[in-house]
Amino acid sequence: MSEDIGTRLNLNLAGRDIILIGTAHISRESIDETRAVIKDEQPGMVCVELDSSRYASMTQKDTWAKLDIINVIRSGKGFLLIANLVLSSFQHRLGNELGVSPGEEMHIAVDTAKEFDIPYSFCDREVQQTLRRAWAKCGFWSKCKLLAGLLNSAFTTEKLSEAEIENLKKQSELDGMMEDLADYLPEVKETLIDERDRYLAAKIWENSANSRNRKTVAVVGAGHLEGLKRHIERIANGTEDSDVSYLEVSPPPGIAGKIISWAVPVIIVAIIAAGFFRLGVDVSLEMLVRWLLWNGSLAAAGALIALAHPLAILVSFVGAPIGTLSPFIGVGLFSGVAQALMRRPRIEDAESLTESITSIKGVYKNRITHVLLVFLLSSLGGMIGNLISIPRLAGILFQ
Repeated sequence: MSEDIGTRLNLNLAGRDIILIGTAHISRESIDETRAVIKDEQPGMVCVELDSSRYASMTQKDTWAKLDIINVIRSGKGFLLIANLVLSSFQHRLGNELGVSPGEEMHIAVDTAKEFDIPYSFCDREVQQTLRRAWAKCGFWSKCKLLAGLLNSAFTTEKLSEAEIENLKKQSELDGMMEDLADYLPEVKETLIDERDRYLAAKIWENSANSRNRKTVAVVGAGHLEGLKRHIERIANGTEDSDVSYLEVSPPPGIAGKIISWAVPVIIVAIIAAGFFRLGVDVSLEMLVRWLLWNGSLAAAGALIALAHPLAILVSFVGAPIGTLSPFIGVGLFSGVAQALMRRPRIEDAESLTESITSIKGVYKNRITHVLLVFLLSSLGGMIGNLISIPRLAGILFQ
């Protein structure tokens, strides 16, 4: 049985009373309503549409101060950090523009639960895991589009229109960005949109079983209400599994992805080897030198555009061919680490990280984001160098 009361939805299923509060994420009224409902209902459990990392970024000012940028790049998480910073900058920009911090009602929900000694739970999937799963489903060009879409959201200087502000009142800033990206890249819609409703519903149902009085209040964006109602009812009647642990792991790379990662170095080596047997040592050496120049020069050019330290530019040139021949090591690893070692990030860089990512000038000035820019542009330059060199080498082979 369900009952609609404005932005509030009551679900009475299997002896559990679940009250869904659909909030407007930039509305002072939603903040007041969230506190009032928890205070009046006195539930035995409060669930919020947050993950622990997002809550930490809202409440702990030193979150980014603990960042080890060299370790991030060495562990292959450079692109994910870029995406995470872009999301943070998008939230920061909205907060400055609207006067109400996005997600503040979630913060209030947790504070109110603490005030009345009510257990609470973060029920959203970690945003980094959502991005990892989306990233894993993207091909090369889709990954470029995903990064471009994220960066555009971060650096746009356009003010929000009245229509956009009204739309934000119906969904969270994260939901809005996810929907935009899903429209831009249909192949990741399931990961960015559908999986989150499924995940939230399962976690709310799981935590409602631990409610001290069988009553649970869940604070979510209004845009999730219909999806949550549908999934929770299915879980309650046994037609849907409540185990969503599979949504918390990254899918393994597909066969196509593995083939592509090895295809470029295999093709380059094969063309140069064919040149040796077909045209002789001199021509094959010429082909090798041309590939080294194309690959290394464009990687170095990317680092130069990023205004990298001269040593990082040199490392980009030398490291690009090594990164190409070993799919497990990218040129960004070499150039990013070199930049970080030559211009070590300072405490103030970590403290101003989310503000810095909101402008191009800030990205270049902040040493952490500067490292990421060197990592990104040198990697992109090396990839372009390979894409250019393969047809050029093939042209020499078959001339």
